[in-house]
Amino acid sequence: MPFKTGIRLLTISAACTVIGACGLLPDFGSTGMSTHELANLNLQMGVRYLDMGMLEVAKEKLDTAYDLESGNPETLNALAVFYERIKDDEQATDFYQAAIGKDPENYSTKNNYGRFLCERGKHDKGMAMLREALDSPMNQRPWLALSNIGICLLLQNDPAKGEEYLRRALFANPAYPPALQEMLKISYNNRQYMSARAFLERYLAVAKHTPESLWYGFQTERALGNHQAAENYKEQLLINFPTSTEAQQAKTAISK
Repeated sequence: MPFKTGIRLLTISAACTVIGACGLLPDFGSTGMSTHELANLNLQMGVRYLDMGMLEVAKEKLDTAYDLESGNPETLNALAVFYERIKDDEQATDFYQAAIGKDPENYSTKNNYGRFLCERGKHDKGMAMLREALDSPMNQRPWLALSNIGICLLLQNDPAKGEEYLRRALFANPAYPPALQEMLKISYNNRQYMSARAFLERYLAVAKHTPESLWYGFQTERALGNHQAAENYKEQLLINFPTSTEAQQAKTAISK
């Protein structure tokens, strides 16, 4: 690889231990698959493992995909997301830029890279990337870029415009969890507690609790005077995410 990757995170035998199903994996040596097909198979598996949070085996598959077909922009994009996930911003930046260099019109990469830049305070460049992703005629999932633009605007202290884009994202996809969670936070901060509760209920219909969602659920129900529901959220937060910042905040709030 042209980028620093360090040692591989997993041996083949360790991968078998992690996934517990090596006997079910394809025998690459006897399938007669082309190099491109093998690279794509490893890419798809790597992305799936990345989605599942199995980072070590995801890295193994993505490295294999890269070794087989180093110029594939989708593989470069996936590796960028991987390095972002493990907080290696330098490597993530290199792979995002390489992916865009290989396929300048790839809206998925621009969406990911734009979000990445916004989260790191590079708002102007991030917004430009996100708008290019949104405006792409190939983009069949506009709610991704709309939501990321909304969040980037919130990071720039423009809540009104941010809410506008988040609502547009939910109009395009009413069940998109990140937009629902951001609207929960906006509603709570605006003291619209019934609206906050409604957004949390919609969020929980399609996603699992995070420390943040439990914290806002706790605070919302406290504000509404529903102490039993508030205690339930608090208990879930302390049991499931005891070391989280939100759990510590809940303890402090209770002790007051």
